[in-house]
Amino acid sequence: MKLRNPLIVGSSGLTSKADKNGKWEEAGAGAVVLKSLFEEQIEAQGDLLMAGASDYPEAEDYVRAYVRANGREEYLQLIRDSKAACHVIPVIASVNCYRADTWADFAAEIERAGADALELNVFYLDTDIHSDSREVLRHYSSILKDVRRRISIPIIMKIGKGFSTIPAFVNRLQGFGANAVVLFNRYYRPDIDIERCRIVAAPPFSDPSELGDTLRWTAIVSGALPDMPIAASTGVHTWQDAIKCILAGASAVQLCSTLYKHGAKVIPEMITQIADWMEHTKYESVEEFRGRLSLSNAADASMYERTQFMKYISSRETI
Repeated sequence: MKLRNPLIVGSSGLTSKADKNGKWEEAGAGAVVLKSLFEEQIEAQGDLLMAGASDYPEAEDYVRAYVRANGREEYLQLIRDSKAACHVIPVIASVNCYRADTWADFAAEIERAGADALELNVFYLDTDIHSDSREVLRHYSSILKDVRRRISIPIIMKIGKGFSTIPAFVNRLQGFGANAVVLFNRYYRPDIDIERCRIVAAPPFSDPSELGDTLRWTAIVSGALPDMPIAASTGVHTWQDAIKCILAGASAVQLCSTLYKHGAKVIPEMITQIADWMEHTKYESVEEFRGRLSLSNAADASMYERTQFMKYISSRETI
């Protein structure tokens, strides 16, 4: 999938309307990822409609099926309308799911609606202390393989950073049919209100300090799997951050929090500043510097390793 530049508008409320997505194209974005369709969201809508109706299981099943079907149709229409609004850039659909049986067939409908690719956001939170860690891989691979069998458009797997062997995991995903990965998904985060003694939502936006993990694993995965396209996400707030990610090996970066904070002007500003930097450093294309500082190319690649962090801290005598 060809992009005119590496700046992708990430899945969020900013991409929930077709007219908004047309404006992202006008602003200069390389692609847009539509707001995710959440399985949990559809189930919750059905539950709200059926509150107090547990005595009628047939009606309950009907309403849940109706809500699910209508939620899907609205999403398919968003794809069609966004494709009509975006004449140049790819429109990437996004599905947030945790069950293969629910979403595999819907992926084919997404392709027929005109999506250029599908970002598959699988979140499997296993809290069972007796579970086998291999079950997580089986869960992801089962969904990916089911979807891959049904569609021909690229599948982009958006994963979190909570895996113990991220390069091996990405390698397996590539083997199962993933065409690219996003590093990383930033999941909902809980917090605790100590005054009211209740669980609350933590701030939703990423912080620039979170870029370090994104850089590290982008560099490591890119070094190990140079033919696997990576979109760097989480902590990317400035044009300098975008350049760092590309140097580490990313093919693209996803922008979200910085767009919420500063608006659409961020994109043309970043494009101009990246172009100025490339002219200053004598690069004629993004491909010329992509991966120059990946794990396999950087002269000081050991800086990506955690043990080097400990050595760095232990050698400092002042703050």
